[in-house]
This record gives sequence, structure tokens and C-alpha cells, in this order.
Amino acid sequence: MAYISQQEKKELAPAIKAVLKKYGVKGSIAINHHSSLVVNIKSGVLDFLGASQKYNDHRAEWRGEAPYNVGGYLQVNTSWCEQWMEEIGETKIAKFYGDLIKAMKGTRWYNNSDIMTDYFDYAYYIDINVGKWNKDYVLENN
Repeated sequence: MAYISQQEKKELAPAIKAVLKKYGVKGSIAINHHSSLVVNIKSGVLDFLGASQKYNDHRAEWRGEAPYNVGGYLQVNTSWCEQWMEEIGETKIAKFYGDLIKAMKGTRWYNNSDIMTDYFDYAYYIDINVGKWNKDYVLENN
């Protein structure tokens, strides 16, 4: 059963904050419903929204669909974010996502899920939000 405590969050926080600082990003760490570790990215020098729009345009063209506007808020797909950013040449953002996810998982995270039997067993879920639904991400100058 997915579960993370406030104590575990405190133990993971220094590594997460180090990654944020390394890449010039400001954010906060939270727990959602005792099952998800959440990093909310508020501002920084990395253009996450521009990169996501670039990827969206790339995929829409490949599929023959009309692209949509990403907007000022993004819920990151933590399963594929690194690969998607590498695909469009955003290596620094891909590296940031990889480092952040590694820090969020720490040493206790596990995934014993078996999709063939519809059995899901995670230590806890990880969520990354760029901006918030009511407050857009702020891109800062270098």
C-alpha cells in the first residue's frame, strides 16, 4: 500500500532541495493523502512550459492533430518526462527531471507492481507540478 510519512518527507527533503538549488529552481515539498510525495515547482530559470509546448507541438504534428496550448501549469508525467525532453533536445530539463525523481525516490522507494495480475504495490507515488492550477510557473531570467 502506498504510504509516505512526514518523517520520510523530512529525510528526503535535503536531497530534493539540493537538486532544486543546483538547477536554479524554487519549489516546495508536500505530502498528498499520505500516499504521494509532491514537489511543486514555483519558479526558476528552466523553461518547463516552453519545452512542454515544444513537445506537444512535436507530437501533434507527428499524429496529424492540432496542438493545444499548454498554459501556465503542468502536471509532469514522471514515467516519461526524461525521455520526452530528450526527444526534443531539452537535455538540461531531462537531466533535472531525472535527478529530481531520483532524489524523490531516495533509498526506500520500490515498485512491486504486477500489471498482468492488476496488482499495484508502490512505496509511495511521486508527483511533480510546474506551477499550480491557480498560480502560473514564473520563468526567471538567468
